This record gives sequence, structure tokens and C-alpha cells, in this order.
Amino acid sequence: MEYPIKVALVRAVPVLPDGAGWWFEPKFDGHRTVLRRTEDAVILYARSGRIVTSHWMDLAVPAMQLRPGTTLDGEAVIWHGGRLDFGAVQARAASSLTRAYALAARHPASYVAFDVLEHPDHGPVAARPYTERRALLADVLQGIGPPIQATPSTDSRTLALEWYDVLQAQGLEGVVAKPGRSPYPFGRRTAWVKIRHADTVDARVVGSAGPRRRPRRLALLLPGTSRPRLSATLPPALAARLGAALADAPATGERRAGDETYTALDTELLVEVLAGSGRHGTLTVVRIR
Repeated sequence: MEYPIKVALVRAVPVLPDGAGWWFEPKFDGHRTVLRRTEDAVILYARSGRIVTSHWMDLAVPAMQLRPGTTLDGEAVIWHGGRLDFGAVQARAASSLTRAYALAARHPASYVAFDVLEHPDHGPVAARPYTERRALLADVLQGIGPPIQATPSTDSRTLALEWYDVLQAQGLEGVVAKPGRSPYPFGRRTAWVKIRHADTVDARVVGSAGPRRRPRRLALLLPGTSRPRLSATLPPALAARLGAALADAPATGERRAGDETYTALDTELLVEVLAGSGRHGTLTVVRIR
């Protein structure tokens, strides 16, 4: 298996799928992170493929308990006051190394694993069905306690809907559904679907205003629309993350939206936007999808 991998993506749907063969997991609100245990180290990769081990050493150190040859896909999360704190995750990811260590001491992270891509006894297992990978995930995590643990999983749609309703109070984003027979869908947004609490929508980034490395605003296409609209001013930490994600996107010219000029970009990057925040021509960006 070549690293970094292209992680599986999730497609938003209005309702959970019904029928036989579906499995459901709570959707934790954190940063997508691939955790790889090599012969002599642990390497953590962000969704972009960037190595982020140094920012999450409080996960890398306990992950040394995993057997060499293990690769997991999951979420780095931070619990604060009994709830998931996505703001704390964003602050950690965007901070300097010195500050990351200070933040880790104040608010330690946890790792919620939902898939296994390499197994120490079986090698690459991404081509195996989801149900087999779940069994292998339980195997590699046997005897490994918090802060590294597996996400719950069920084939009961009724239980999944209970998770959707009850776990919102703890900051969980929604529920993901996965076909039991499906292999791991590298880089694709087809096999896995999600429902989330209806306060956000996904928008595609089609440009940026301001410096590329730290954009001031984004040009966005909302679902079902054809005219880009500019976001509200981005918070500094989110602007830094977006700058890194857009650094290599090809520019295709200058465009205008309202009274402002932006640089059009050829990218498939999605961001989460507060639903209903665009009534006055601006959109509030929450995070990168």
C-alpha cells in the first residue's frame, strides 16, 4: 500500500438508507486521521495526506501499543465537558508545535477508529468487505484501551436513529451508513453515506479572495446553484487550513461575485456552511469536509 492514501469520502443524504446489508456508525466531530504503525514508529496523516504526527503526539505515543503493520482510518477528537469540542481540534491542528504540546496537556485527544486498511497478519485488507474489516479492526484493537478505540457499529437502523437523536447532545455530527459487502472506497464519495443534524450544508470551493496561503473569503457553489457566492470572512485558524488545502489548486482566472474580485480555482474541495446563513449574500464556513 502506498502512503499517503486517498481516504474514503462520505456523501450526504436526507435520510438513512433502509433494507438489508447496511451497517451504521456514529459520525464523530473531529479531524480525519490515518494512523499507521510501522516497525519502529507511528505516523499520523491528515485527510490531505500531510504528516501531522507532531501535533498529535498524545495519540502517537499510545498507538505504539499497536502491532507493526497496522493502519487505521478514523477521527482525532477532543472531549471537553462531556462533549466533543471541534473548536479545540481546529485550534490544535492550526497551532505551532510548541502551542500544540501545550494544548495537548490541557485537552488530550482521543482517536476513534472506524476502519482498518492494513493488518499485521493479513497485510492490506481494504479490498475485503466492510463486515470482515470490522472483525479485523476488533482484532487489532484487542487489549488497546483509550485514547484509541473503535467506533460503535450496528446493523440496526432503529438503533442508528436513536444514536442520531440521543448523541447530538454529546456533539456527535450524525450517522454514517456503509454497505456490509463494500470494500474500502479509496478517494470516492459513492459507497458511504451520512445524515447529519440539519444545521449545515456542503458547498464546493470554486475560488478564493485574498492571499492564497491565508484566504480572506471563499467563492462557493451551494447545492443546486450555478452562481458562486462569497463566504463571510474566514476565522484565522480555518483560513490557514484552507490555504494549505488550496495551495496546489490551479487558478483559472479572475471572477467577480457581488462587488469583490476573487481568483477562480479548479478544485473539488468541499466545505461545510451554516444552513440559512446566506440570506444577505454571505455564507459562514464551519470547516473543510
